[in-house]
Amino acid sequence: MYITSLSGMLKTISKNIDMKFIKHILKKIILNRLFKKYVLNDVIIKEDIEQTIKVRGCNVRPDSLQKQYEHLMIYYPEFVVVFFWRINQKPKYWTKLFFKDYHCKLFGSSQIKGGLNCYHPFATVINAKSIGQNFQFRNSLTIGNKCDDNSMLPVIGDNVTVGANVVIIGGINIGNHVTIGAGSVVVKDVPSHCVIAGNPAMVIKTL
Repeated sequence: MYITSLSGMLKTISKNIDMKFIKHILKKIILNRLFKKYVLNDVIIKEDIEQTIKVRGCNVRPDSLQKQYEHLMIYYPEFVVVFFWRINQKPKYWTKLFFKDYHCKLFGSSQIKGGLNCYHPFATVINAKSIGQNFQFRNSLTIGNKCDDNSMLPVIGDNVTVGANVVIIGGINIGNHVTIGAGSVVVKDVPSHCVIAGNPAMVIKTL
């Protein structure tokens, strides 16, 4: 009885190992094709990769662009959200090899420059007129229009970092090198080189 159950267990383990191996090979094939088609000649996606690798402190060997891309696609599902948005790829059967459903929506009309990087993008909606270089955000971010009017959308500058549970609403301008504290509600223009926080958000520190 013991030998029979052990034999069945070994077969199950062997089957799981085979499936993992097959998935690994399939991922490599898909990533190689995606890299050649979308990454190799796209400056913005390259900037997303470079900034994410830098911010996350990833140690990739060999440190080539393709290996960096593969590393992020396999180990950082947050990057997968950004990448599939960049290439306008809707969820398909093969995307499940990489994609986790964070319930995150980035509007296709939002113009976002390179270096986009996110942590835990759960419950996030980004509907902005434009966002600059190296934008970094965390979960439960809402960026949107005012009074359901898409002519009133935020314009966000370069090197802006946003904490969790932040709301940015309306036709406002946020400058460069701004840090927005967690839980802030931003409804007015924000100057460059500062830290803001609160509801409504106010400047608490000049950088």
